[in-house]
Amino acid sequence: MADSALNTALRQFHAAADRAGLDDSQRVILTSFKTVFQTEFPVEMDDGSFRVFQGYRVLHNSALGPTKGGIRYSPNVTIDDVKALAMWMTWKCAVTGLPFGGAKGGVIVDPATLSQSALQNLTRRFTAEITPIIGPDKDIPAPDMGTNAQIMAWMMDTYSMSAGYTIPAVVTGKPVSLGGSEGRYEATGRGLMYILDEHLSDAGGVRGKTVAVHGLGNVGGVCARLLQQAGAHVQYICDKDTGIFRAEGVDADAAFAFIEAGGVLRDWDGAGERIAPSDVLLADVDVLVPAAVEHVLTGDNAGKVRARLILEGANGPTTPEADEVFQQRGITVIPDVVANAGGVTVSYFEWVQARQYLHWREAQVNEELRNVLIPAYRGIINRAMSTPDCTLREAAQWIGVERVVQATMLRGIYP
Repeated sequence: MADSALNTALRQFHAAADRAGLDDSQRVILTSFKTVFQTEFPVEMDDGSFRVFQGYRVLHNSALGPTKGGIRYSPNVTIDDVKALAMWMTWKCAVTGLPFGGAKGGVIVDPATLSQSALQNLTRRFTAEITPIIGPDKDIPAPDMGTNAQIMAWMMDTYSMSAGYTIPAVVTGKPVSLGGSEGRYEATGRGLMYILDEHLSDAGGVRGKTVAVHGLGNVGGVCARLLQQAGAHVQYICDKDTGIFRAEGVDADAAFAFIEAGGVLRDWDGAGERIAPSDVLLADVDVLVPAAVEHVLTGDNAGKVRARLILEGANGPTTPEADEVFQQRGITVIPDVVANAGGVTVSYFEWVQARQYLHWREAQVNEELRNVLIPAYRGIINRAMSTPDCTLREAAQWIGVERVVQATMLRGIYP
């Protein structure tokens, strides 16, 4: 499919491979997937009946270390999407200097349609299915769309029960009381704010800037809340059904709190004009934060985007066709592989804490997060500025691909 996430990931890779001067054999290695695991498994429902669900776990590349990546529960999960997300995670870990490769997983299910009991049954059975390929030294799952700390707790417990002792490092994004890291929930949104503030450092930072946030889940909601607290004017927000505009600034903190409590924006009684979610992407603001799903900025709407800066909170929100339009129009895109790397970075911190049986306070976590993201971003800026006609995405992917190739060549091909 021409507009699939995997096609986008491969096109982005080959553009970076051209920059890095990779030969055909290196390209074949880096576009291959270490493990593609697909399973169909039965789950007992509340009424005693059984439903069969389909799940995936894809490990892309482990040259830099054990693989790392989220598990999503969504009715729209496809194997191509999971492969693309695993590949993007490889470059994300490499560009931020984390000792991980990329992975991703998912189950085709709408978690909102399941009771808590059925959701636990599904999670535990899926974990049992993928137990042979996960582990603290092999592959470490984390939360993603449709999953949360509770689901990670069930996964950790299921894996630990099969081993006979508690193994907290098998997943990240767990509740803090079970060995999760302080600051993990806010990490992706906080990382977005750190990167944006650094990018705008010569223009006074985020204070006073107008912002539109497309998607008010964990990533977009936390980002909107933190940007508002930092003095930005969050004028536009949306969930999947409802957008809200308020020139004076939406109360992002209250709106996200309402979402966190299980509400939807169409029922929120906060001030603001109700608009279509797609209109948020075309908002006349300083910064657009696409923080929902893949491929929302396309060749069809890129010419209508009015923001001059795009901060990618979601993975793969921009198609290659849209990237070309933005480059022609002088719109800067801060790419996902660094912009939203806060989540995997603090997941790494959680893994380190679990392996050493330590606990870091949130202030330390946030400081270390900044210490990882800002140098990584500066490296991307320097690469782009020193190379003619090189976008930030091309620079970021170039650096990531370069590091994975170097690790692959140093290790050699076994046997």
